[in-house]
Amino acid sequence: METEDRLSQTLTALADPTRRAILARLAQGETSVTELAEPFQMSLPAVSKHLKVLERAGLISRSREAQWRPCKLEPEPLKEVDGWLGSYRRLWEERFDRLDAYLKTLKPDGEIH
Repeated sequence: METEDRLSQTLTALADPTRRAILARLAQGETSVTELAEPFQMSLPAVSKHLKVLERAGLISRSREAQWRPCKLEPEPLKEVDGWLGSYRRLWEERFDRLDAYLKTLKPDGEIH
């Protein structure tokens, strides 16, 4: 899969607050689909649809251990998003640094009114 396609899938998956909440829960450790569904006011099939989106984006993996079907966070796509955002973060930090330097030139003692 191309990086752009994967990035698009990851961002699409992250666009939904329910899916972000599921990822936040999985950041604490593996858990079952039933446990993931508990805090949400939706059916188990609805939660499963969210899990499928997260799984297609590579953000989670699911396995089977007898009757238990644990879900696990897969951090690699999040690292890719962080890397993509990193260039923009540097851009804005540089702009803020230049703005800060300019504002300090307006008042010799560094005061801004």
